[in-house]
Amino acid sequence: MASLSPSQRLAAFGGLVLALGISAGGAVLLAEGEDAAAQEIPYQDAMGEAPTSAPVIQQTDPTPEVYPDDSFVIKRVLPINGPIKYGEWHWDDEGVPDGPLVVTVDLQARVISVFRDGYEIGAAAVLLGTDDHPTPVGVFPILQKNKDHVSNLYDAEMPYMMRLTWDGVAIHGSPVENGYASHGCVGTPNGFAEKLFSVAKLGDKVIVTDGKRIGVGDPLV
Repeated sequence: MASLSPSQRLAAFGGLVLALGISAGGAVLLAEGEDAAAQEIPYQDAMGEAPTSAPVIQQTDPTPEVYPDDSFVIKRVLPINGPIKYGEWHWDDEGVPDGPLVVTVDLQARVISVFRDGYEIGAAAVLLGTDDHPTPVGVFPILQKNKDHVSNLYDAEMPYMMRLTWDGVAIHGSPVENGYASHGCVGTPNGFAEKLFSVAKLGDKVIVTDGKRIGVGDPLV
């Protein structure tokens, strides 16, 4: 069987699923990392979490890096046969050159892909939001990172958070199981989230689409 492009890898055993529950991993997370100086500032969760004082990584006037035009063209997809099942993830960055990191999430495929210099280095099935709490479509820079946040509202660990919006949408580690959904966040298996957290920087782009098909030779941005 031939490898599937990122947008063809429908999760959940080959088809879309009806979200039957809400995962505790659907709230927002906070930030920590090595990309900028940590500051102690109050934090208010968009889902109603009480303010806390936690080390938050604030993005500080980054100087945009200049990359060759082909850095944002897909050069390789991982050789994954068949649909990605819930809880499944793949990562292979061996021999991949340095370059810009771009993350794609497709709502219909329910799959996240990570590209570096146009080479796909990671892919996983994800949890997404519901009609009441949808995962937004668009292009989002990573605003904050936090490795060890615990939600006051849900009393749930939300590891390896990468915040995408100021109103409560983030990528973070979560049990990814059939029949569950998030409150708008992108929930990935913890092992995958740890890998992504280790390579992602503040300002890296996350592109969320709804049914867009891409493959080798297509532009990422």
